[in-house]
Formats: sequence, structure tokens, C-alpha cells
Amino acid sequence: MTNNYSINCTLLIDDDKVINFYNEKIVNRHTDFGQVTSVNSGKNALEYLKDAKNGLIAKPDLIFLDINMPAMNGWEFLEEFNKIDTDFTNSIKVILLTTSNNPDDYERSKTINVISDFINKPLSSDILDHVKQNHYVLAASKKT
Repeated sequence: MTNNYSINCTLLIDDDKVINFYNEKIVNRHTDFGQVTSVNSGKNALEYLKDAKNGLIAKPDLIFLDINMPAMNGWEFLEEFNKIDTDFTNSIKVILLTTSNNPDDYERSKTINVISDFINKPLSSDILDHVKQNHYVLAASKKT
């Protein structure tokens, strides 16, 4: 990837193994997305981020986060995510990827600064193009 908006590492957080498998395939097929890792809980995602912060694994540029998960849902994950050193998390874009059609979830997502977008499952090549264009290409052009 030679562009200044490359997405080298994507983290998928969803408790549904089938959804994770499908979304991994979609991300892996897209030419502008590099490594993809999936975890099945918010707790596992926090462990992943801890390891990434310690330089043990790749830091994600992008997180696709499910809202409705057992034990630690997406909202609870975001509370913990916000406690991580912002020097580390500032460059990570978080996109809610959900089946929720609850307008309250959408409205709540707009009140949380770290959430970049609210997208309905499943991922597709068109959705990834949208993410790349709206959250990386346009963001890069606004900085210059």
C-alpha cells in the first residue's frame, strides 16, 4: 500500500464467529486494507490493544465494533477504550458495525467522540470503499 491513507491493520470485535469469519474475508479481499484480526469479545479486544501498545502485535488503524455482545458490550468496551493512553488511541478509528436498528444506539453513537461512523452489518466491498474514502482519504486531504 503506497497511499498515505493505508489501513494496515483492522481489528474486528464481534461475538458471532460466523460474522467475524465473513467480515475477515471481505476485508482480506480489499486491496487497501492490510492485516485483519478478529476477536470475539470486548475483553479480548482490550487485551489485544494492551499487547499492541506494548509493541507485541500490530496496532490497529481501524476497529469495527459490534454493540450487542455478552459480558462486555460495545458501549462498555468504549468506556475502557477511553481509559487507554490517548497518545496510543488517537490514531485509531472506531466504527460501530451492528445489526441494531435502534435509533437510540445511533443517537448515542453521535455523542461519543471516538466513534467515527455507525454502519449496519455485514461488511461489503462498497462499505470498505466508503470507510476508506470518508475516514482516510478525506481526512488526509483536510490535513494538507
